[in-house]
Amino acid sequence: MSQPQLKLTLEQGLIDLDRSLVRATLDDYHYADIGEELAEFNSPEAKQLLSLFALADRASLFAYLPPHQQAQVAALMSRNKLAALISRMEADERADLYKELDEEQRAMILPGLAQAEREDIRRLASYPEGSAGSIMTSDYATLKEHWLASRALKQLRLEAPDKETIYQTYVIDRERRVLGTISLRELILASPDAMIKDLMRTDIVSITVENDQEYATEQIRHYDLLAIPVVDDTQRMMGIITYDDAMDAAVEEATEDAQKSASVGKLDESVDRASFWQLYSKRIPWLVLLVFGAMFSGAGLAHFEDIIANHVVLVFFLPLLIGSGGNAGSQAAALMVRALATGDVGKGDWAKLFTKELLIGFSLGATMAIAVFALGLWRGGIDVAAIVAVAMVIIVMFSSLIGLSLPFLLSKLKVDPATASGPLVATIADVGGVLIYFGLASTVLGL
Repeated sequence: MSQPQLKLTLEQGLIDLDRSLVRATLDDYHYADIGEELAEFNSPEAKQLLSLFALADRASLFAYLPPHQQAQVAALMSRNKLAALISRMEADERADLYKELDEEQRAMILPGLAQAEREDIRRLASYPEGSAGSIMTSDYATLKEHWLASRALKQLRLEAPDKETIYQTYVIDRERRVLGTISLRELILASPDAMIKDLMRTDIVSITVENDQEYATEQIRHYDLLAIPVVDDTQRMMGIITYDDAMDAAVEEATEDAQKSASVGKLDESVDRASFWQLYSKRIPWLVLLVFGAMFSGAGLAHFEDIIANHVVLVFFLPLLIGSGGNAGSQAAALMVRALATGDVGKGDWAKLFTKELLIGFSLGATMAIAVFALGLWRGGIDVAAIVAVAMVIIVMFSSLIGLSLPFLLSKLKVDPATASGPLVATIADVGGVLIYFGLASTVLGL
């Protein structure tokens, strides 16, 4: 069954309210595919379609709806049905939904949940957005160090339906402190009489609930983990972050960085679903600020209007020079933003990288200067050619160093370094380029 056929089937099921027809889609499609199609329906239709699935399938499908649509569908459901749905969702997914609900909806559903579920939702929803705690789940399997491998496997069989993963389990003591970890593969291959304490690995990689989710993702990637335990200050187990949740967080972080690099504020939903006002309001602040920044370029041109009037040919090379500077600065900024994000460089590495970027900027500028020297010679003679070539070297060096330094400066000021990319670097490079170029021209031609 093709994707268009899936949509037609769901539309027909919505018309006929045919449970068997709608449920048959589960035989040919993954939950993610069906959830993607459900998101194309309006919220009342999506609610109606979800009601045609069994509760367990409904909970799985609901998790694939966009957050804003989850909240809208939840608002259309009765308290009992919503409570039943939330009870069947994964712990981290229901905490995310809880954050999307308003106070009235929260007060409505909590009484319908078991006390343990209420406490778990409140705890998971309390962690700040972007922290490791905000993407962890409490659905993890644990073992005791004095158990035999046979008992551990029996316990995992019982717990498997309610846990997000059993491929990696954690050995804890009475205070829920993490003692070690063991994989399902190691348990299966072990002798049934072997004790867990003799099988577990004690070199545990863990993070705290306060760590940034980007750090959690990096740790999972670096150590090639299926999941990473999240602990508190006393090493008590608080939850785990699975590989798939970490990848979702990585995509979210990459999207946010890409938006910031273009001087766009973080969008709460995808571009195609974002409202006109949201897209406008997220883009206009930086654009207005950069307009005032660009005014310095105009002021620079006004200051050198005499030299421009006497040597109009200089204007021909201005877009070429400031464009080259902006490109070089954006390249350097992109490299530094990514290096800071992945931990390849730290905040204290600026001085070491400054010297390297100075040499790179000089080499790039000199190479480009060779290309523009001939053009300058043809258009304006030897004086103009020399000015353009030297200006190219200085502007590219200046812009590269700005692109390198801004991410470090913003990071020190507790601002996301991604903000340094794109238009911000280009605007500073433009202003600097105008002043360098015409300042040099004024000095040389004035002599």
